[in-house]
Amino acid sequence: MIRIAGGLFRMGSNDHYPEEAPVHQVHVDAFLMDRTPVTNRAFARFVAATGYVTVAEQAPRPEDYPGANPALLVPGSLVFRMPIDAGDPDDWTRWWQFVPGACWRHPQGPGSDLTGSEDHPVVHICHTDAAAYAQWAGKALPTEAEWEFAARGGLDGSAYAWGAELVPGGVHRANTWQGRFPVENLAEDGFVGTSPVAAFPPNGYGLLDMIGNVWEWTDDWYRPRHPAPAEKSCCLPRNPRGGTIEDSLEWAAPGLALPRKVLKGGSHLCAPSYCRRYRPAARQPQSVDTGSVHIGFRCVRRLTS
Repeated sequence: MIRIAGGLFRMGSNDHYPEEAPVHQVHVDAFLMDRTPVTNRAFARFVAATGYVTVAEQAPRPEDYPGANPALLVPGSLVFRMPIDAGDPDDWTRWWQFVPGACWRHPQGPGSDLTGSEDHPVVHICHTDAAAYAQWAGKALPTEAEWEFAARGGLDGSAYAWGAELVPGGVHRANTWQGRFPVENLAEDGFVGTSPVAAFPPNGYGLLDMIGNVWEWTDDWYRPRHPAPAEKSCCLPRNPRGGTIEDSLEWAAPGLALPRKVLKGGSHLCAPSYCRRYRPAARQPQSVDTGSVHIGFRCVRRLTS
């Protein structure tokens, strides 16, 4: 873990997606953060020590999903599959498929495994799974403010974790998507899919993979906008938390309200033409019961003095 000194910073952005606004100053206290996302190797140690079974490895209970297709109430998770043609850019169901048997051990579904990917970030992780690992490790999941402060690496207000340009000097600084999403992946950064957690340079705090590769869970409930800036410097939020569980609810079907937490950092599927969320300010809601092939996490430990 790396010690993050904490301090005052401008959280959010007014220049990209509406859920990132408004920019507002907050203060976070010092904390320790994992240098990298939790890897397959580290998660395997946790499972070996505890016998833990992830959400993706369990069949959903029908009573929790009224009206659901019984064929989908089996162990599995969401996997990206490149479609044949671009089609409707808003129809995400064309490239996301629920794959029975997909889980952290089998990231692409049955027949796939972790051979050669031991040092890639673990994926197909739901919020419950990430929280269970953190508790076992004597740590916690970061708040959104802690995560964003750490991702900025001391570059307060910069668009990217390394400065003002996405690809400074033509050098890729994170695992993202190059080409026409979702049908063309040029892999100019060297990777299709996830990459080893030390494949790209660290940010200003020495943290690796804060941007791209996999989205990372925080422990804050999602709300669609940040709060308004404090009117007086004496009233700046300190160690702020997100919204309430009620704020976060998404009504997926009558009688089925899904609570959502905040994801940060973007992933290898973020492209300039589709999802410019490979930035510290970027944020996305995710149902706590849903993992995918591009969602992982890292942990923090808060300092008492």
